[in-house]
Amino acid sequence: MADSLKKINSSFFDDIRKILSDARKKTYAAINTAMVEAYWEIGRRIVEEEQKGKERADYGDFLLINLSKELSAEFGKGFSYANLKNFRQFYLTYPDYKKGYTLRSELSWSHYRLIMRVDNPQAREYYMQESAGQNWSTRQLERNINTLYYERLLSSKDKPAMLTAEKKFEKFLTDDFIKDPYVLEFLNLPENPMPKEKKIESAIISNLSSFLLEMGKGFSFVGRQYRISTETTHFYIDLVFYNYLLKCFVLIDLKVEKLTHQDVGQMDMYVRMFDDLKRTETDNPTIGIILCTSKDQTTVKYSVLKGSRQLFASQYRLILPSEDELIAEIEREKQLLSEQKWFL
Repeated sequence: MADSLKKINSSFFDDIRKILSDARKKTYAAINTAMVEAYWEIGRRIVEEEQKGKERADYGDFLLINLSKELSAEFGKGFSYANLKNFRQFYLTYPDYKKGYTLRSELSWSHYRLIMRVDNPQAREYYMQESAGQNWSTRQLERNINTLYYERLLSSKDKPAMLTAEKKFEKFLTDDFIKDPYVLEFLNLPENPMPKEKKIESAIISNLSSFLLEMGKGFSFVGRQYRISTETTHFYIDLVFYNYLLKCFVLIDLKVEKLTHQDVGQMDMYVRMFDDLKRTETDNPTIGIILCTSKDQTTVKYSVLKGSRQLFASQYRLILPSEDELIAEIEREKQLLSEQKWFL
């Protein structure tokens, strides 16, 4: 009797605990949404009030300084001069919020404070949708913005539509997932001297969750030094993943030097073998990505990489580049792709 009552009580308390937990989540979400809307409204009123005194060059600063004093005295922290400027920028970034444009209720004010500083409207939309859909923390969001995550997607320029709406699984394209360069600063390894491939591989395994986030959505880890065999020979692939959105295996080969024709040929062989030996009827063709420290146009132009939808070569960085360095690398890659007519 006592044991039975204990089980009933345990189940009973679990039910009550879940009810309270769900209620708290709903309450937090409602409060968060209400505060985001309030900050947008405050920003709107600030802009309207500033326009009334636009003939005075210093009117905006005067208004915000005094408003900050009044609000802080009555409502406490959170209404500093800097925060009021953020509210104003929030309204100016999303002026159509109350005219049919929808913000994501899953995101906090801290998310929006980061996103609204992104100049590119398509990039802002991407970060908003991905942050909500992939449950990015503010730390992860900030890291992705700082490393130009959106711009590093090879197809971001020519296929922006895929970044502004959720796609059905069958409509995802390989290019939607490939970046160049990949930024692996979370491995905490130096670029000079460059570590050996095995050390980079081990660091990736030790930081697998961060690596999966950098790779993009839909990736799951399959194996390290994954063996595929012919009748007489064993081959070992550095890293193997499966992407449930692309519905295919993704092979990764790490190189610590410039891309060579031999590297491309080796990956081409791995992909063909994997398709023959491991791919099932429900899988799409296997994808191979060579991560290298550098590559040149000639190697790409005269290798099987040209025109292939299964083979990709991307550079990687072990330290966080400056924004200017990242932009320069991205522009070089776009130019290379344009010349090879890879864009769809």
